[in-house]
Amino acid sequence: MKKPLALITVALCMAGAAQAQAVRTERNMSLELANQIAAASVASCAANGYAVTATVVDRSGSVRAVQRADLAGPHTLGASEQKAFTSASAKNTTLAMMENAQKNPAAANLVHIPGFLLVGGGVPIKVGNETIGAVGVGGAPGGHLDEQCAQAALDKVKDLLK
Repeated sequence: MKKPLALITVALCMAGAAQAQAVRTERNMSLELANQIAAASVASCAANGYAVTATVVDRSGSVRAVQRADLAGPHTLGASEQKAFTSASAKNTTLAMMENAQKNPAAANLVHIPGFLLVGGGVPIKVGNETIGAVGVGGAPGGHLDEQCAQAALDKVKDLLK
């Protein structure tokens, strides 16, 4: 009688452990933080004379915040969103991905993924090593300049990303 009871107890404990592992806790950014990052990206570029759009997405690539400078071109909306989506999805900067695709023929196929844009300006938003989203900037006269604005914004809020 004790042996079957012990087996049932072990089975229940294992089932409880399996259920606990099935539920995950993820960090997310607030709307306030997303707006701060978007605004700081646009302001950083504006300080250098660039009219841009900044889009912030969460870890799944869904838009959390968008800010568009008064004189930013209409194409910058789509470009900034695609850069943010690409960066969040790949957990890497779009500039690094672009450079890798130029050197590696297999990586060049990344451009065929719907929504991916391999142009500089997308930067992952991280808490430690965990990617919680990304910011994409479009409209400066070069993707490397878009990326500088995005990185300046993340540097500004780095104390909030802990």
